[in-house]
Amino acid sequence: MQYKAPLRDIQFVMHELLDSESHYKTLPAFQEADRELMDSLFEMAASFAENELSPLNQSGDAEGCQFNNGQVTTPKGFKEAYKAYCELGFPALSAEEDFGGQNMPFSLSTVINEMVGTANWSFSMYPGLSHGAIQTIEHHGTDEQKQTYLEKMVSGEWSGTMCLTEAHAGSDLGIIRTKAEPKEDGSYSITGQKIFISAGEHDLTDNIIHIVLARLPGAPAGTKGISLFIVPKVTVNEDGSLAENNNVVCGSIEHKMGIKASATCVMNFDGATGYLIGPENRGLQCMFTFMNVARIGTAVQGLTAAEYAFQGSLTYAKDRLAMRSLSGVKAPEKVADPIIVHPAVRNMLLTEKAFAEGGRALVYYLSHFADTVAKGEGDALKFADQMLSLLTPIAKAFLTETGLEAANHGVQVYGGHGFISEWGMEQNVRDTRIACLYEGTTEIQALDLLGRKVLGSQGKLLANFVKIIQTFCEENKENDEMGQFIRPLAKHLKEWGDLTARIGMQATENPDAVGGAAVDYMYFSGYVTLAYLWARMALVAQTELANGTSEQAFYDAKVKTAQFYFAKLLPRTTTHVQRISTGVEPYMSMDVDQFAF
Repeated sequence: MQYKAPLRDIQFVMHELLDSESHYKTLPAFQEADRELMDSLFEMAASFAENELSPLNQSGDAEGCQFNNGQVTTPKGFKEAYKAYCELGFPALSAEEDFGGQNMPFSLSTVINEMVGTANWSFSMYPGLSHGAIQTIEHHGTDEQKQTYLEKMVSGEWSGTMCLTEAHAGSDLGIIRTKAEPKEDGSYSITGQKIFISAGEHDLTDNIIHIVLARLPGAPAGTKGISLFIVPKVTVNEDGSLAENNNVVCGSIEHKMGIKASATCVMNFDGATGYLIGPENRGLQCMFTFMNVARIGTAVQGLTAAEYAFQGSLTYAKDRLAMRSLSGVKAPEKVADPIIVHPAVRNMLLTEKAFAEGGRALVYYLSHFADTVAKGEGDALKFADQMLSLLTPIAKAFLTETGLEAANHGVQVYGGHGFISEWGMEQNVRDTRIACLYEGTTEIQALDLLGRKVLGSQGKLLANFVKIIQTFCEENKENDEMGQFIRPLAKHLKEWGDLTARIGMQATENPDAVGGAAVDYMYFSGYVTLAYLWARMALVAQTELANGTSEQAFYDAKVKTAQFYFAKLLPRTTTHVQRISTGVEPYMSMDVDQFAF
């Protein structure tokens, strides 16, 4: 499996669907990001992903990371690839200029992250969390902390992590036990153990800057008593040089189902020197800077899984011969027809394609709001922040689940060959499975969407998005060619509101109703969100076709994929509506002891 960057579709979404150049002109900080610059960055990232990272994907999976007495060695070729990644300036792309960054939009980094991640997701995790660590220090660090850490983190000379959870806590961060004791010099002594720390230890950089959640003495219980600390692997002298190893040690690395070339570490803090970042007991609020970036990054993994599966499946389906078409022989010169002639195979291919291209549109759309949150102001910033709040859990949960579905289709298209490692499809499933778990499981993201974002805002956040879709439907209701998309989209939009109100009524009688409906509600929301974006893509394509474009095949395929999505994938919402309508009782009626019978 050799990855090929889908540059034409990336350009379609960034330039034609979202008009990124006009978007950047609304944000003074991004005035220099024109189409020429964007395309040059995309081509540079595509070349790096295809030629440097893709060849390391399977070998890195086979070799994995090696652990020896607290030290982690990455697979062959990773150090050289990381050096090249830094020399291309990718770590610095969206960081502030004051510390060596290029001050480019977050959405441009997202595009590059997609290509890097599809080529080699394990590799992408080493620099991936550094971006969030950098943003956290940029937003909440003192001037001294920024001067100490940011320049070398931005250059990629140092990397960063997020150290949140503990063995007993999982996603319930309110019960973490890591302690922070004040010291006379103003620093803190950090003691505790963190688990599942991606890139917590490796051999790619000279220093690793850990962003750690811990409790101060006498802090309130729960999430209101958590503070945030910078804990470097190696302490730093006043002149910026490295001093001595801190009391931070990797206790082990996990033996995992997938992403084997990414070190997932148990980190032991034994009186390590740390520095408070942000206000005391407000660590979780500061960490949200990190978490939103990480969750968008995880949504990208769902997109990469679908894209990788589609590329492999399409190549194989066009070459593999098996049986004859039921409607007549399609390749009489061959002993059998290519399997791409069979409807069942086309269903899997089109599902992969629809989720990959729809997921790309959603992630890039979401990242545009992140641009405005980072550099906008006034009402535009407020609105973008609200949209980001609503769409992030949808993107994270829905795209990772549909990415996993697409990855499974990749194995299925290959048949028995998909089950063995040489073809790359089984690795895609293994690597992708974690995306539904980390940065908040699908179930937690669904509860966040329904409980906190929709019902918790009394419907305000949802109303913002509904209004956008309603306006689009109203503007195109007289367009006959768009009727096939506008009518079902408008119907589902009304159903979205009715469904939300129904769950709200159920919750007044039984609070468990929210938990019972959340996952189905997330899926419904995801399918409708992608339907809106597919309708927009169809409109762009139809317009180009009407104008006599020279790329007729490309735009015609876009319309046909939209038609497939509306005909074969959007109807899945019916099942989710029916499941919600039956309430929570079927889940809750059984006594705990009865589960054993």
